[in-house]
Amino acid sequence: MTAIFLLALLIVGTTNYVRWGLHCVAQGVPPWWFVAGAPVAYLAPVVLLVMVSFILSWIWRTPRPPQAQLDLAGMARLFIGEVFAVAVSWPLIALHRLVIRDPRPAPSQLAIVLVHGVLVNDGVWFMMRRYLARHGIGAVYTVNYGPPYGDIDAFAEQLSVKIESVCAATGAARVLIVGHSMGGLVARAYLRQRGPARIERIVTIGTPHHGSVLARGVIGRCLAQMRPGNAWLAELNRDATKPSTVPIVSIWSRHDSLVVPQSSCELACAKNVAVVGVGHNALLNNRAVARLVKQALA
Repeated sequence: MTAIFLLALLIVGTTNYVRWGLHCVAQGVPPWWFVAGAPVAYLAPVVLLVMVSFILSWIWRTPRPPQAQLDLAGMARLFIGEVFAVAVSWPLIALHRLVIRDPRPAPSQLAIVLVHGVLVNDGVWFMMRRYLARHGIGAVYTVNYGPPYGDIDAFAEQLSVKIESVCAATGAARVLIVGHSMGGLVARAYLRQRGPARIERIVTIGTPHHGSVLARGVIGRCLAQMRPGNAWLAELNRDATKPSTVPIVSIWSRHDSLVVPQSSCELACAKNVAVVGVGHNALLNNRAVARLVKQALA
């Protein structure tokens, strides 16, 4: 559903821009104006969305230690990195069925399942998936779940079906789960439902384990479950201070632009690894984060 909506939006926007450009060229306007203006027209809404998210995340930010403070150049890299990540993700999400394919069934002792976050699909894993596959860590699979505004427990049931199919395709007894944003909550919900029998380890990236205040302004069942103080989230974290039945690693950014406060990503039963100067969506395109994921999986 997300892919169809985004693809339609991109097609309509591109079509209208071309029509407007042809009309203006017919009136004598130089065509190079519209060629040069195409990236600006595409990036304008991205810049606006990222700017709003950073303003809100700064208002409710977690206090940062001195070593996590950014200078002007660092702030510029943070903002540009997030803009780039969002801008690249839109066509990847729209065309995810063309750019993301599960590997062919083959024996593998190590299988990885990547679980995307809210309102997107597995297209966001394009760069991380390539990195993991290139380093030969294991057979890398992705899962898509829905509907976009559904219940996280229902998403966990869909993840269960995927895990069983991956185990059947590879012969692996257990899988490694990597979840970005809400995907980490889906993985933990699966662990609560099904237990640790099929899970070797869980790695979460920018996951709001204790919710995000930005979820308060958005409708939808899964968004309501990610609001701080929500009963579903409280139940998920009821035993979070006790050792987990499987190892969990939480990789999070002190400058996350959507998980607010950023320390919501820290989980008592997990190994928490903080990075600096990386936005929420840029976590999946950041080379240092990819190395941390590789280390966590190894």
